[in-house]
Amino acid sequence: MVARLVIAAPSSGAGKTTVATGLMAAFAGRGLAVSPHKVGPDYIDPGYHALATGRPGRNLDAYMCGTGLVAPLFLHGSRGCDLAVVEGVMGLYDGAADQGELASTAQVAKLLKAPVVLVVDASSQSRSVAALVHGFASWDPEVRIGGVILNKVATDRHEHLLREALGESGVPVLGVLRRAPAVATPSRHLGLVPVAERQAAAVEAVAAQAEQVLAGCDLEALLALARSAPELHAEAWSPEVVGPAVAGARPRIAVAGGAAFTFSYAEHTELLTAAGAEVVTFDPLRDEALPEGTSGLVIGGGFPEVYGGELSANEPLRKAVADLAASGAPVAAECAGLLYLARSLDGRPMCGVLDADARMSERLTLGYRDAVAVSDSVLAPAGARMRGHEFHRTVIEPGAGERAAWGLRQPVRRVEGFVRGGVHASYVHTHWAGAPEAAARFVAAAAGSVAGGPVT
Repeated sequence: MVARLVIAAPSSGAGKTTVATGLMAAFAGRGLAVSPHKVGPDYIDPGYHALATGRPGRNLDAYMCGTGLVAPLFLHGSRGCDLAVVEGVMGLYDGAADQGELASTAQVAKLLKAPVVLVVDASSQSRSVAALVHGFASWDPEVRIGGVILNKVATDRHEHLLREALGESGVPVLGVLRRAPAVATPSRHLGLVPVAERQAAAVEAVAAQAEQVLAGCDLEALLALARSAPELHAEAWSPEVVGPAVAGARPRIAVAGGAAFTFSYAEHTELLTAAGAEVVTFDPLRDEALPEGTSGLVIGGGFPEVYGGELSANEPLRKAVADLAASGAPVAAECAGLLYLARSLDGRPMCGVLDADARMSERLTLGYRDAVAVSDSVLAPAGARMRGHEFHRTVIEPGAGERAAWGLRQPVRRVEGFVRGGVHASYVHTHWAGAPEAAARFVAAAAGSVAGGPVT
């Protein structure tokens, strides 16, 4: 039994991240073990959640992992905790395009049997707030809205009008927050600036969010609401689903980190470890060599376009990555990793593993992807299906190699990505909890590389 709350909103921009992170930090400051979660594929908010709680921020994505894994992944992440706080995505009922409620905050709340706290931006309304809350509370009778937190309230008079209106709605007000610049988190072309890029400022922002929540929210009522959630009849997910670990020596798999590569799902490392690998992290901005004995490389998402100069200047590491790829060792690169493996990024030399050039673009590419493996690779055999997500403002030319990585069905049919020797590079982010065979296959390829011959 895990006490739990889902923090949702009528739309993006209402203050979900501020409220959710502030609640996590406030409850953690009271000595509770708080488990942080985020609905959807976003990888920036979980960094702030981890800062607030001291635990890995974990994603609950019903599209990429399937609805059947939402509760098991939640129980895995919240094991041993007193409270779990789940931050929603977009508006409460918004999900995957043309897929009904799939991957929406409402669907996840139902799968978790969790009460919802609705964060409402009250800056431009008074009595209308009651109609808004009534509509959200009555839209789906299976979604239990247990309370409202009013955000960006201007004055005591404004608060009085809002409370008076909501008094007739039957939905209690559990918090009122004034406008507070100190809690703001800076944004840029793909959303909030990650924690890794602003450590000291991020610590201050999270502390300010906690103070704001402590001053404006009824923590006892929120905790009581969280504890009213019923028991979840599901079994916790385990990385052991990856199957038996590879026999023999443990292959060492290097995972890119640091400020330029901030995106990774916690379950990826857990799956690689369960499959028999030794996982070590390195920072391409600082380290001039791969970890000693590296036999496999994972380069996830992040912002190489922001750090293009520094990445390009680290010529020894670029050469080490190119040499590892040329040896046939497995290399899995997603989005930012794809750009780093390219010949150039915005005219600056990168690793040159791929015969392709990347650049920034004005166009945002965003959305879930239903992918089919076009070529046999270190992640999947040809014909295997996997679900993923794209989110970038860059383009790479050409968009696919002679052996493409994925065939995509939406928004238009196309092939994309590169499979070359042991390299699998693509814009598509995947969540291996939904496809643990990818981790098993990758570790097996790394073990083959250790044994003296590349496995492709």
